[in-house]
Order: sequence, then structure tokens, then C-alpha cells
Amino acid sequence: MDLTAGPPQEQLDNSNTSDDSSPGNDIVLSPVPSETPLLDLQNSPEEDQSLPKETTSEALDDSSDPVPENPVDEPLQNSNQSAPSPAEPGPPARKRRRRKKFFTEYNVNTSLSRNRRSEVAKDCDVEALIAISAGFPVDSLTEEEIEANVVSTIGGTEQANYIVVRNHILARWRTNVSVWLTHDHAFQSIRLEHKGLVTAAYRFLLEHGYVNFGLAPAVKEAKLRSFDGVEKGNVIIVGAGLAGLVAARQLVFMGFKVVVLEGRTRPGGRVKTKKMMGDGVEAAADLGGSVLTGINGNPLGVLARQLGLPLHKVRDICPLYLPDGKAVDSEIDSSIEASFNKLLERVCKLRQVMIEEVKSVDVSLGTALEAFRRAYKVAEDLQERMLFNWHLANLEYANATLMSNLSMAYWDQDDPFEMGGDHCFIPGGNERFVRALAEDLPIFYGRTVECIKYGTDGVLVYADGQEFYGDMALCTVPLGVLKKGSIEFVPELPQRKKDAIHRLGFGLLNKVAMLFPYNFWGGNIDTFGHLTEDLSMRGEFFLFYSYSSVSGGPLLVALVAGDAAIRFEMMSPVESVRRVMNILRGIFHPKGIAVPDPVQAVCTRWGKDHFTYGSYSYVAIGSSGDDYDFLAESVGDGRVFFAGEATSKQYPATMHGAFLSGMREAANILRVAKRRLSVSVDKNKTVAEGNDDLNKLFKKPDLTFGSFSALFDPKTNDLDSSSLLRVKFGGLLLESSCLSLYAVVSKKRVVELSEIKGDENRMTMLKNFGVSLVGRKGLSSAAESLINNIKLVRSNLSDAENSMHRKESFLNDLDNKASC
Repeated sequence: MDLTAGPPQEQLDNSNTSDDSSPGNDIVLSPVPSETPLLDLQNSPEEDQSLPKETTSEALDDSSDPVPENPVDEPLQNSNQSAPSPAEPGPPARKRRRRKKFFTEYNVNTSLSRNRRSEVAKDCDVEALIAISAGFPVDSLTEEEIEANVVSTIGGTEQANYIVVRNHILARWRTNVSVWLTHDHAFQSIRLEHKGLVTAAYRFLLEHGYVNFGLAPAVKEAKLRSFDGVEKGNVIIVGAGLAGLVAARQLVFMGFKVVVLEGRTRPGGRVKTKKMMGDGVEAAADLGGSVLTGINGNPLGVLARQLGLPLHKVRDICPLYLPDGKAVDSEIDSSIEASFNKLLERVCKLRQVMIEEVKSVDVSLGTALEAFRRAYKVAEDLQERMLFNWHLANLEYANATLMSNLSMAYWDQDDPFEMGGDHCFIPGGNERFVRALAEDLPIFYGRTVECIKYGTDGVLVYADGQEFYGDMALCTVPLGVLKKGSIEFVPELPQRKKDAIHRLGFGLLNKVAMLFPYNFWGGNIDTFGHLTEDLSMRGEFFLFYSYSSVSGGPLLVALVAGDAAIRFEMMSPVESVRRVMNILRGIFHPKGIAVPDPVQAVCTRWGKDHFTYGSYSYVAIGSSGDDYDFLAESVGDGRVFFAGEATSKQYPATMHGAFLSGMREAANILRVAKRRLSVSVDKNKTVAEGNDDLNKLFKKPDLTFGSFSALFDPKTNDLDSSSLLRVKFGGLLLESSCLSLYAVVSKKRVVELSEIKGDENRMTMLKNFGVSLVGRKGLSSAAESLINNIKLVRSNLSDAENSMHRKESFLNDLDNKASC
């Protein structure tokens, strides 16, 4: 989690405006230093909560404690601040929540039996709802539960009882997230014969981070010590964003030694809260992830409860204004919004046919939607077209990219998994989570990771001239960094993962945060929108968020999406703020409301931030949800793991997706560590002997230069014959440890490498040769054959030498006897 300080500010041509040349510009009207900004994560639609099918309740005692009717909802607040009344009535109240629910329909039974025979059954229903909100299926196990062998047989009564027990334990902790739920507490109210199920469910929920997580004092204290006291290895975590921080805390609790490397000089990654102040006002502006997109089951909602933070519901009312400041006609507004949603439905029906019949064909969502718009002659006059384009901009904001980049087939593949409940703001900004999560963790800031080398012996991570050795590594950098190739992996990542990195999209969203001397826009709304006649710039300041109720001051944030977000990064900060102010004055001046200059403004530049190169992921043309899974796969036989929102198929482009991915990978790392510890002694002995044999051979290499050494084929002197090349790497984390990687290359290549000065130059040449280094287990059959040949020849030579020595000794004895 290295956070690097932004470069020095350069004064702009406006004396009261400052510009930070870093990707995030503390842009306007204040000399306060700036920080690299962040992206706004997808404001996904709210999802109706599905209800569960009836499940057995025989595992519970009739004395089971009742669960509150709404235990997963977080406390909400709606703050209405007094504000000047507009000179003319505002537009009618309209809900602007983007509801994408088109990809699939839920298969669960959405009605519960109204006549329950017992209170136990009612409790089971409520507990099942809580489990659903946390991402568990209605009447089946998750893949993780199956892999963890929580039941002996899939399906049947045991599984049904396990699900009830698991739901009960989960709901029991969710009723009071400030306490540590022990195994004994989990066992309460459950029949004695199901003790084994309680143990299995409790351990699964604990190790996978579904219970006993977060920032309550009792939880934080417990997380900073191992739960069983057994050391399980060393893990290097690359990146101190939400995924890295959560994984680090969980791994420490599981008994791992952890070190976190962060390029910036602060934790949080794409979650960044900027303190803005001036002229007696101040506010906290979220320049990156800002909205909790659904709080039912959301782990960030749990964190808010633990910290005692009242959540502010983002109100759905979003008035829209024409370029001249007039409110959009309500009838036209309703008509275009309905037409827009109908066209989306038609596109989704078309793509369903294409998926079923053509399968591999994919086109852009924008192309399909425009074709239907023209075919049905929707939005043909100027005002209608501006309204239609506003909805397109809103969709581009949700996906952080142009409509022309989105896959028509899979752009909304995550919709069935959206968190239910309200969308909310956190008072004071989301950095409150970050600071608390980062507390007491071993984070090395200013460590930009350049290379990750991995093999059967462990992992070496290179960062700013230092080497860190560990048993495993967790990479949590944004997809934009992986696309850029900023981190070299040795060996190279598997082709399937590289293809997924290439196919998935990583988009851009920017913001202009403005602190004003007072609130001139009113306190009865959280959002309002602006239409433009320039259809190519539909995403430029199309939506404004009011943070007055949660930031501590009169703060407005203007969003820049789509093509406009890309052009925005080429515009000067002064010009950007000038354009925003022209829009605001065009809306409010006709109403008789004076719009003051902001006392401070900040512009983000996420595309230019070399720690992100963008904002968040999306499903591009030719990609699918499977690519998120490919990106999440570990490499090197469980040596390097991956987390972050772009590894979350169910919750991409969200803060909670990043959070949950960190928990997921901590559980995966624990699983791999346990697997290694449980390997039989014989197998360990076989592997050790194999490594030992190779180490013995390399004690007398045929050629050594720097960290390189080589064994030649002893049966031939041909320069084109095969040789076994070894490269040794040292490390800082563990003394006297090293990592050895191998490759089969020609003898000629080895000689050429030996003539190059410096290991770094030799590595570059090796890469130019197209040679990939692998661990001991990754050697090919040809390599193993070469090793066996070398061992055989050396063994024969050794036998011959021993025989000669014995003969010489015998002759010497005869000579000695004769002389006597």
C-alpha cells in the first residue's frame, strides 16, 4: 500500500487557483495541497430482495432466540438543510436510480407461506433472508462451502440442516456486530446432535470472513492475533486498497506473517477522501469510491454500524434541467425514460437469442441501442434527444465507459447479485473505513512494485530496489495497472489470465468537487442533472451530487462520464471549473439565485494516475463475467493470488466487491497453506529429494556467471544441444532464503548470456530469447530427461573415479608390502 506524495503544485494563470500536476488536481480556488483523486464506483441499481424457499428447521431448538425483523438494515438518516427557495417551482420529483434488471430473472420462490406452524419456522425465514443478503444461495451450498467439505454428502437432509445452522449463526452475529461470536455462542439454541454441523458452519463463516469481521473494538483486537497460534507462512500483499487491507487483517488473524507494499504515501487506493476548506467552511469530499450501492448484507454497512456512523440514504429525486436552466417538461421526461427502458428490454431480448443461437457473436450495447432507437423513431426532436442522451450518459457513468465499448451480451452480468436496500453516503467520507482498517498493519509506503517472481520455493517481490521474500503473494492492484504491464511476472502469467486482462475493460470516471461559501442549491435533493445540446459531450457534468448533508459543509460534486471523461483529462483545471460554473449559473440565475465562486475545487485525473490508469472495470465487447473469474485465479500452484473489484464476478466496480475479494483470497491462501501442511511425509520427502538432487548437480555447474549457472548435456558438445539454466534470487523478508527458477535453453544461448555484463541485462536478453523461467515442478519432460542424463553420466564418472581410486590404493598397498 505504498502511497506516493503528489508532485509539487504548479501555479495556474489564476492567482486563486492551484493545479497539482499529479493525476488528481487540487484544482481550484485554494492553495491547499492536492492528492491523487479517486474514481466513483458504480452506482448500481437497487435490487428487490428475493425471498427464500422453505427450508427445514429441525436443527433448531424451539427456544431459538428471535431475530429482529430487519437485522440487516443499517441506520439511515435524511438530513434536510435549509436553503434558499428557487424563484420558480422545481421540476416534479422523479426517481433516477438506474435499474438494469434485465440480464436474468431470479429462479427463487418469491413468496413465503403465510401460515407458519411455529415461531421457529418464522425465524428460519428471517435468517434465510439475511443469508441471501450476504450472497448465499437459497437452498444450495456455495462453491467455497463444497470445497471446504462442510457436509459429507451434497444434497439431502444433512445439507438442509447445515444451511439452517449456517443461516442461524450468520444471523446471530448480524444482530450484534460489535461482539465476537464464539463457537459456544454459535452452538446456543441448536440441538446437540448437530454439533458437528455447528463446528463446520462456524469455522467456514469465520475463515471466509462472514462473521467476526470489521472495526468494532472487540473484533479489531481479536484480528491482530492468531486464532490458533500456529504460524502458517509469510504473505506479501501488493496494494493497500480495501482488498489488501481486509486481506491483511484476516491473514494476521489466521496466523500468517504479513507485509503490505503500497506505492502511494497513504492507504485506500481508489478510496480517497479529500479535506477541503476555506473562508470558514470545510467539507470531506470522496474523490473516489463514494456510494454504498445497497446496504442489505453489505460488509461496509456492517463497518458503519460498528463505528456508529448513521448512513444517509441517497434520495431518488433527481430533477433535470435544460441548457437554458428551465426544468425538463415532466411528460416528455416520463415518456423518454419509459422509451429508453423499453429499448433496453428489446436489446436484452435480442441478445438472449444471440447468446442461445449464435453464442460467440457480440456487438456493442451502444450500436444495438441506437439501431433500435432509429427503428422505433424514439427521441427525434432536440429536447427528447437531449433527454435520451442524458440516460446514455447515466449508463456510461454506471459502467465507467462509452456505450460503444460495452458488451451487449454481458454488460450487466452482475445484476442478479446486486446488494439490496438503499444507496447511501458515509458521513465524513469513506476514508474513515480506510484509516481504521490500516491501523496497526505493517504497511510499507512508497514501495512501487515492479516485479513478482514465483516458483515452488516461494515468491520474490521487487519494489524500489528492495527484495521481499515470502511463501505467497497477494496482488490487489487495479486492472488498469495489470493492463499497462507495470508489474512484471516471472514466469509470465498463464495465457488464460493474460487474455482475461486484455478482454476486460477498465473505464474512466472523473469528478469536480467544489466547496462553496454556502448552500445555494437547497437541501431537499441529493442529485440533480443537466442536459446538453452537444450530444458528443453528453457525459460532461451531466449529474451533480450534493454532499451537504454528510460532508460537513456546502459541497457539490460534478460527474464527468463517457467520452467527456477522457477529454476532461486534457483540459486545464481552471477551464474545467469555469465550465461547471457556467452550467450552475445557467440553472440557478434564471431562478434569481446567485451562485458564488467556490472557495476550493478539486479535479480528478484517474486516467493519468499511474497507480490506477482508470477508475473501475466493465465487461467489454468479447468479454464476459467468466473473465472476472479467470483474473481471480491464483498462479504458480498457489503462490500468487489476486484480489480487487476486477476479480469479483458478482460485485465488480464496487467498494464492497473489493472488500469481499480480499476476504475471499485470505480464505484461499489459508486453504493452500493447509494443503501444503497436510501433504504426507513421503511426498514431502520425494519433493525434497528431487530438489536436493538438483542442488547437488548445481554444486558443480558447467558454467557460472552472476546469479546464473548452467548444466550442459554431457553426451554432446554441440552448441545447439540443450542446457539446464538456473537463476537464483535472494530475499529480504527471510534471511538466507533464496528462490531458484529454471529454463531449458541451448548451450549457444548460455554462452551468449555469459558474455553479457550484469544480471539485469541478462534477464532482459533471456526475455528477448522468448524464454520463461519456471519452478522445479514446472520443468518439462525434456528438462527432466536432461537432468536424468546428467545424473547418470556423473554417477558413472563417479563410479569410475572411485574404482580408479580403489585400484590405486590396492597397488600402493602392494608396493608398500614389497618394500618391507
